[in-house]
Amino acid sequence: MDRLCGHLAVMAPGAELAGMLESVDLAGLSGHERVMVLRGWSRQLAHVQARLLEAMVAVAGAVAAETRWGDEQTVFDLSSSEIGAGLSWTRGAAEFHLGFAQDLVDRYPRVWEALDSGHIDLPRARVLVEQTRHLPSELCDRVCEQVLDKASNQTTGQLRARLQRLVIAVDPDSARKRYEDGVSGRRVVSEHNDSGTGNLLGLDLPAAELNQAMGRINRLARSAKSADDERSMDQIRADVLLDLLTGRDAGARERRRGVVDIKVDLTTLAELDDNPAEIPGWGPVIADIARKVVSEQADLEWRFTVTDPNRGEVVHTGLTRRRPTTSQKRQVHAQTPTCVFPGCRMPARDSDLDHRHAWSEGGPTDDLNLAPLCRHHHRLKHDRWELEMVTPGMFVWTSPLGLTYLVEPVPP
Repeated sequence: MDRLCGHLAVMAPGAELAGMLESVDLAGLSGHERVMVLRGWSRQLAHVQARLLEAMVAVAGAVAAETRWGDEQTVFDLSSSEIGAGLSWTRGAAEFHLGFAQDLVDRYPRVWEALDSGHIDLPRARVLVEQTRHLPSELCDRVCEQVLDKASNQTTGQLRARLQRLVIAVDPDSARKRYEDGVSGRRVVSEHNDSGTGNLLGLDLPAAELNQAMGRINRLARSAKSADDERSMDQIRADVLLDLLTGRDAGARERRRGVVDIKVDLTTLAELDDNPAEIPGWGPVIADIARKVVSEQADLEWRFTVTDPNRGEVVHTGLTRRRPTTSQKRQVHAQTPTCVFPGCRMPARDSDLDHRHAWSEGGPTDDLNLAPLCRHHHRLKHDRWELEMVTPGMFVWTSPLGLTYLVEPVPP
């Protein structure tokens, strides 16, 4: 069985892998072996989905061959109707999937091949297409080429953030225009739910102000939470939002002053280039937003980090004002800016600083024994997940089933 699972871990998707997976009896496998089977099915599913999308494009090609007189939109309408009828899909579903299939197969052959080979799954393929489809073909190919090698080990959230940063870097002028066009369509929408409740949505809001607003809601919610309050944090945040908008007392006072939290090159602040910046907890932003955030927050506390641009290592941290946090906390947050669980992007500042080796068991309170963990993954660590640091910023998790997951440092 060990040999079988070893094959499943590396076998390319296709008829042979499908037959092997069909023959596996999950009941007789260990937890580790079941994860290997899970990965095999995931690669096989990606392969099947790639072939399904290819078949949709082939159907559209057949329709185009039969409809020589029709324009492009007419051919698309006829093709999506054919697919919808053949698969008993709604018109909207058929149009959506055909549009994506044509994009992927015709314009993104490398991404389609990665999906067909099981290197990435369909959600990752969608992120690649959605984040780059506005780029010229040459830039689109360049961006996808840079991210495909590591895409299989990144969550869709991590992949999206990496793509957004690259898209800004390769074409800052286009990114600036897209942002300005998006903000020009900002609006607030209310909608009713079947339960009698409603949703209040702020759409296409400026990134810096939105991040600042959400930060204030989080601070007010944390301040309002008490031991006898039975509300969840999500409920408290919703109540705080309504209190602020209706003019009622939010019921809490903010406990900390604002702190500038942005990652940006000094050359970008000096307007020598337009490299993308990043607002932790939000994601990549264009250079103009970074400069705006800095100019509007000049009187607040600044925690700065100096890094080696070649190796991405933290070489110094400090503060521009008094009331600093401990140097240990600064060092840990600088080296590991997010929760260190695989795929988690919760900012370190909103996470717990966990002792990997418990303090109650003699674990020291030093940089090498501290790691930021969001509250959820902090609890998970105490439920038989094991965490070890390989080097500063690089961690290895071992699951209850005995599988290991490497978390590599994110360059500051």
